[in-house]
Amino acid sequence: MDTCYKNGKQTSKYINRFFLAVIAFLPVFLSSSVADRPVREKWVIVIDPGHGGRDPGAIGSHSYEKNVTLPVALKTGEYLEHNLKNVKIIYTRTTDEFVELAERAQIANRNKADLFISIHANSHPQKSTYGSETWVMGHHKDQQNLEVAMKENSVILLEKDYSTRYEGFDPKSPESYIMFTLMQSAYSEQSIDLASKIQLQYKNQIGRYDRGVKQAGFWVLYMTTMPSVLTEIGFISNEAEEKYINSKQGQENIAQSIYRAVSDYIADIDRKSAMPSILTDTVPEKPVSLNDSSLKGKTLYTVQVAASVKKIVMKPENFRNLSSISEIMSGNRYRYTSGIFEIYDSAVVYRKKIESIYPDAFVVSVRNSKIVPLQEALDRRRKK
Repeated sequence: MDTCYKNGKQTSKYINRFFLAVIAFLPVFLSSSVADRPVREKWVIVIDPGHGGRDPGAIGSHSYEKNVTLPVALKTGEYLEHNLKNVKIIYTRTTDEFVELAERAQIANRNKADLFISIHANSHPQKSTYGSETWVMGHHKDQQNLEVAMKENSVILLEKDYSTRYEGFDPKSPESYIMFTLMQSAYSEQSIDLASKIQLQYKNQIGRYDRGVKQAGFWVLYMTTMPSVLTEIGFISNEAEEKYINSKQGQENIAQSIYRAVSDYIADIDRKSAMPSILTDTVPEKPVSLNDSSLKGKTLYTVQVAASVKKIVMKPENFRNLSSISEIMSGNRYRYTSGIFEIYDSAVVYRKKIESIYPDAFVVSVRNSKIVPLQEALDRRRKK
């Protein structure tokens, strides 16, 4: 992590433009990438060693964060490739080089990664603070979580023309983090699942103090379109932990823990994805089109299961054997949904039924073949 910044009022002239941009394109960010194959032939995993080059990250008494995260990341990738035959590992950096924050996420997006794992070391003014914690994208629930995200995001200040590239986002301004209150990650449940598995391995296998799974607005997680986590392997500001995370044995222990967590995660997802369709009795045999003239003006509810910048052929095998698939163009992406209901509660029940094969599916509301804000639809329903 970088030097901690004090909170202050934000006066950036870009913030209003950025806030409006987020509102306008919210539906795009809520969607996932592409429909997954029933069981992946290869899991593409992007491992991101935090910081690097002119960005040292957090500074301990005798080491830099950037020099700890790199060997841990490389060892993690080695364990995964050596022990799992169905993985492909991509690193955001393999040397001591500076990689822009947005580029780290784009490496994962360009390679259509299935998982993104960012590895960091923590720091705290109180040098007795210790332990490991893993973060997922979300809204900070307290001041401490906000400050951690602000530290990590502050790396963009080292980039040229960061105000333009990051749409006026100021990592030092609490107001800039309002945007994250609007975001609902399409992969939040899967990210939390992976983060929980990592923390469990830290605690049970190598005896690390468990600081838990936490949420905050990390830009690098916000920009990825797959399950993503940022794991803080220990406090470099703590004398004992600095020694541990710099040691060969400590780095191997941590890498093995992340490997075992990812291995367990992959096994769980592949097992669920291989399940045959369980919904033949709950989905209409003949799919209903959202363009049906009899539905004009009606508010309908459907469950989004995938989204893509390219069209996906709407056949069950492309959607884990789900039928009744509909396509909705929203922003610059195609959204793919399953099931069409006039009653919101029915859509909620249906989402629960497909949770085992689409853990991060969520209910959306539609009117005249267009996505409408769910809260608006529910408010209209209550007024009737």
